[in-house]
Amino acid sequence: MEVTEKIAALQSLMAEQGMDAYIVPTADFHQSEYVGEHFMARAFLTGFTGSAGTAVVTRTKSYLWTDGRYFLQAAAQLEGSGIILMKSGEEGVPEIAELLEKELGDGAVIGFDGRTVGIRQGKEYEEIARRKGGKIICQEDLVDKIWQNRPPLPQNPAFSLDVRYAGEDVSSKLKRVREKMEEYQASALLLTGLDDIGWMLNIRGRDVEYFPLLLSYAVVTMDGVELYVDARKLDSSIKKHLLHNCIQVYNYDSIYGRMKKFTKDERIWLDEAQVNYALSQNLAPDVPVVIGENPLILMKAVKNDIEVENIRKAHLKDGVAHTKFMYWLKQNVGKIQITEMSASEKLEELRAEQGDFISPSFGPISAYKEHAAIVHYSSSPETNVELKPEGLFLTDTGGNYFQGSTDITRTVALGPVTDEERAHFTTVVASMLNLADVVFLHGATGMNLDYAAREPFWRQRLNYNHGTGHGVGYLGNIHEPPQRFMWKPPVNGSAAPALEKNMVITDEPGIYIEGSHGIRIENELLVCEDEKNKYGQFMRFEHLTFVPIDLDALEPGLLTERELGLLNAYHGQVYEKISPYLDEEERGWLKTYTREVTV
Repeated sequence: MEVTEKIAALQSLMAEQGMDAYIVPTADFHQSEYVGEHFMARAFLTGFTGSAGTAVVTRTKSYLWTDGRYFLQAAAQLEGSGIILMKSGEEGVPEIAELLEKELGDGAVIGFDGRTVGIRQGKEYEEIARRKGGKIICQEDLVDKIWQNRPPLPQNPAFSLDVRYAGEDVSSKLKRVREKMEEYQASALLLTGLDDIGWMLNIRGRDVEYFPLLLSYAVVTMDGVELYVDARKLDSSIKKHLLHNCIQVYNYDSIYGRMKKFTKDERIWLDEAQVNYALSQNLAPDVPVVIGENPLILMKAVKNDIEVENIRKAHLKDGVAHTKFMYWLKQNVGKIQITEMSASEKLEELRAEQGDFISPSFGPISAYKEHAAIVHYSSSPETNVELKPEGLFLTDTGGNYFQGSTDITRTVALGPVTDEERAHFTTVVASMLNLADVVFLHGATGMNLDYAAREPFWRQRLNYNHGTGHGVGYLGNIHEPPQRFMWKPPVNGSAAPALEKNMVITDEPGIYIEGSHGIRIENELLVCEDEKNKYGQFMRFEHLTFVPIDLDALEPGLLTERELGLLNAYHGQVYEKISPYLDEEERGWLKTYTREVTV
């Protein structure tokens, strides 16, 4: 079916159900950012494949909201579909609730699959319908009715994460969780975040491509844990591990029935940003509820010392693989056929040569010339192009190792570049290095510090339409809350917390010129304690990523003396850490590409 046919079929089903609007978010039943094939209803319906976006279909129109990372991609993929692109956060663009208020008449009925909508959003839609004298219908997955050959739920086996990687055993983690529950006077904690459950139980899965996550729910009580999962994914050793920690296994879908069994004598803790609306609707009205961010989010964001040492090892492996890739690319472009996709495959091969490699940590971005202006471009057989000895090539990739997950972006010159590209590249380099070098007092958030990255852009009246950095999970989500760098609060989002020792966060400014080029440079940073004095505890960052920044694209004269010093110091670390793992030719190349730069 064409997209126009799918929209028409959905509108027909809406008419049968008496719905005036139907909402299709990018979500599984766990409010995950990245979802498995079974849950890609919005992509199926609209043809837009980005990881963030929500479709809203009314009786006569259809809309797609997405953020600045995907404006170019969405515009291209929605062309000819009749779907109106709504650029979230842009001036004059209403949010979903505003449009529903405006477009829907009295008695309006709003429909959605309550399993894919969070409590907050569900309540918002419920209130809009109430004000209009209408109602919501949240029990219908209408997309499923038109999605022929929908991929089934995955049945891939889970695996354990040994304590030598996790750094803390399950009993210790549960003790900390229960202490928080006591603080909030909660007798039960409902967990639906896949990375939260995996972190707490030291198990991982293969249910989402690139992300080692296991489809599951959990209920933590003071004397046990109920795990709702497809038990066929658990081998005997995992079942023994769970039983040892008083964790009982139940059928994945039976969580909805479990919600109905809570009584007024219990007090259940829910995170409205994670728990889906359907789960909350299965609670009896008289069950006391604690509303608040689940405590595991901050616990897993602050890595323990064993995780930090493992993460350093993972980045060393990744740095070796990526440096070898840059050498190979520079030596071979224009001599052998290399395309966006084959280059990406080569980088994955080099990562796979490193010990304990599991998989890429997210879908790779491999973007040549104007393709790199699409922030989250994904090369495909239809868009794949050959790399030539000219222009800029951007890769945003990462690896999952048992020692942790990595996320790195490098933009390299494959040959001659324009003066504008060189100036833009140098601005991005200055931005990344400036942020990595900040010193700040404990209590500062990523919002306080984001200006250090944007100042080189804003001084030139330039900007980039995405956050500067995000937290990184340890074999979990590559975009891990709650820490982040961004200059203004997210729409309908929560405030970022203070940056704490042993948090990991990316530093990834960029610039994107439609139809010409895109440049982004990304390092991961570790939050560290610095000097403590009468003014308080000072903090700083430590680079975790060690891969050269391409000097072939740099204009040194545009850097300040301080910025040149930061670049040279960073390259000194790159050579020191990476060169012992290279052969003689690679080592000589790295020496040249980490040489001291002067004006």
